[in-house]
Amino acid sequence: MILSSPLTGRPLRADTPHSLVAPGERWPVVDGIPYLRTDSEGLVRVALDHLDAGCPDDALVALLTDQDAWWTGPATDLSELKTLVRDRDRLSLRDAMALLRLGPVADYFAYRWSDPTYLAGLALVEAHWTAPGQAFELACGIGHYLRELTAYGVACTGADVVFAKCWLAKHWVAPQADYVVFDAAGTWPVAGRRFDLVMCHDAFYFLPDQPRVAAALRDLTAPGGVMAVSHVHNSAVTSGAKGPARPVEEWAALFPAATVYDERTLLTALMTETMPTPAGWTPDPGIEAWSLVEGGGSPRAVSGGLTMPAEGARLRPNPLLGNGTVTWPSERYRDEYGAGCFWAMADDTLPFAPPTDRRLRRLVDLPERW
Repeated sequence: MILSSPLTGRPLRADTPHSLVAPGERWPVVDGIPYLRTDSEGLVRVALDHLDAGCPDDALVALLTDQDAWWTGPATDLSELKTLVRDRDRLSLRDAMALLRLGPVADYFAYRWSDPTYLAGLALVEAHWTAPGQAFELACGIGHYLRELTAYGVACTGADVVFAKCWLAKHWVAPQADYVVFDAAGTWPVAGRRFDLVMCHDAFYFLPDQPRVAAALRDLTAPGGVMAVSHVHNSAVTSGAKGPARPVEEWAALFPAATVYDERTLLTALMTETMPTPAGWTPDPGIEAWSLVEGGGSPRAVSGGLTMPAEGARLRPNPLLGNGTVTWPSERYRDEYGAGCFWAMADDTLPFAPPTDRRLRRLVDLPERW
C-alpha cells in the first residue's frame, strides 16, 4: 500500500520491516497492518517499543486492547489476549472473538453471512457492478464484503479504526485484502489514491463529521467508479431507528446526486433475481434504512455474481437453523434482523416464490475456521 501521514499528509516510507516514518513521526506495522490512529499516541509508542525489542507478539497484544470511542462492552483481559495470540493458528473465528470479549458485536459478525442488512449491501454493489479492479472499504469490520470481492479477483483495501477487527479479517475472513487502521475523523492516509469501488456498509450513520467523510469517500472514487453507502437510518421510521439516524432531508443534502433505494427493495431483488427500483429520498415512515450509490449508471438485475457464493465454495447449513428450528443468538439480534431473515420463514409464508437454499441463505459460505 502507498500510505501518507495521518498528521501531515506526507508520504510514509518503511524504515524497518515493522514501522513507517515521515519527518518527525513513526508508526508501527503489526502483523502486516499499519496502525495510524492519531488519538492513540501511547499505544503507538508501546507497540514500537515491543517491535524494536524483537517482541512482535507483545506489540500485537497491546494493539488488540484497543477499541473505538463508541465501545461500551467489557475491557479485554491480557491473559486471554495472550492465549489468543499464542493459539491464533488453531482457534476458530468465534473463539477469537470470545477472547477479544466482543459480546453482541461477535454475534453480529459471526452470523452476518445471512443477515438482511449485509445481503442488501451485496445486492447494492451487484446492481451497480462495473467489474472494479480495486476497491476500498471504510469501517470494514472483519472483512465480510472484502472476502466476497477478493474471491472475484478485486484488489481490496480495508480500513477500520479498531485494530482487532482488521486483524480478525486478515487471519480468518479475507486474508487476500490489505488493511490499515486509522480514524475517519483525521487525515486519511489513503488520500490521493483512487479506487474503482469505494464502500461504507452499515457504518456511515455513526461516523463523525459525516459531510467531511462523504467528501473523502468521493475523493477516493476514480472517474467512472462507484461509491456505495448502505444502511443509513431513517429518523422518522415508525418503529424507531435502530441507531443514529437523520431525517430524509438531511440525507438528501449529503447525497443529492445519489441513486437511492429502500433497503427492502434490494433484498427482494436478490431473492427474486430482479432489478431493484430506486426509491429516491422518499419521506416514508415505513422505510427503516436507505442505501445509495453515486456512479455506476442504471441498476441491473441481481441475478448472480457477488451476491452468490463464489464458484467452488463449500456451502454449509446456516448455523442459525437446526433441524428446521431457528435459534437466534440473542433477542437483540432477532429484534433487529428477524423480520428480514427470509431463510427463517416457511416456504409458504415467503412474499415471493421460494428461491434456492443457496440464494435464500439456508446454505451459507462460511470461512474455513468459522
